[in-house]
Amino acid sequence: MAHSAPRIANPEGIAEEIGALLGSMLIETIDHADELTFIVVREDLADAMVALRDRAHYQQLMEIAGVDYPDRPYRFEVAYHLLSVTRNHRVRVKVSTDEDTPVPTVTHLWPVAGWLEREVFDMYGVVFDGNTDLRRILTDYGFKGHPQRKDFPLTGYVELRYSEEDKRVVYEPVKLAQDFRSFDFMSPWEGAQYVLPGDEKAPAPAAPAAAPTPKATESKADTGAGDAANKKAEEKSGDAPVKPAAATDEGKGAAKPEGKA
Repeated sequence: MAHSAPRIANPEGIAEEIGALLGSMLIETIDHADELTFIVVREDLADAMVALRDRAHYQQLMEIAGVDYPDRPYRFEVAYHLLSVTRNHRVRVKVSTDEDTPVPTVTHLWPVAGWLEREVFDMYGVVFDGNTDLRRILTDYGFKGHPQRKDFPLTGYVELRYSEEDKRVVYEPVKLAQDFRSFDFMSPWEGAQYVLPGDEKAPAPAAPAAAPTPKATESKADTGAGDAANKKAEEKSGDAPVKPAAATDEGKGAAKPEGKA
């Protein structure tokens, strides 16, 4: 049965068309999972975007995202996502840079790029040449570092709290109350196979006491409550029925029970 959602597919020959359009500005074309990515020369980014907008009809800039690869010489990738309303198709354009090399701005092509470039600058520290309002947009005032970098500590560099002494919010270096614990993802029902910090001070649990052996009676006359109770149990009440004599046919020619001569 056909799926209700339309199938995402690249138009026939679109990769070759855009590759010819970009020419020497294009470094590599990646076609993966029905998505086209064009890696272009960083210095030619603005010209490549003009060609894609005006000649390839990718009219809208939908998103600008950053990626951090610390092991690469140019550790940051800046990805631009473009939408063609007439083609009903999307493409991705990428450039690579480092902490010091700026990327050309595209705010003169799409005004919305001003906010998007500020997000990448705030999260990764990528500088955009030509953006006249490059300020932080997601982090707080006075924030240090760029939190989406792979080498940014999980705790950050500073923490804020309300000071009762100063009657205001103060910023201080991060102070950890205890070291981070290493988690082994064991089942909590099985219990850890090692001593957790602090548990070595607790006293060892005492061995459980053996369960008492239940008292059993030796005979029917023994009630288990002592001699006085046994004697009381032997007394017969006045209205107790008399036990009838046992009836037997022995000696009248009947068959004798087994075991008797």
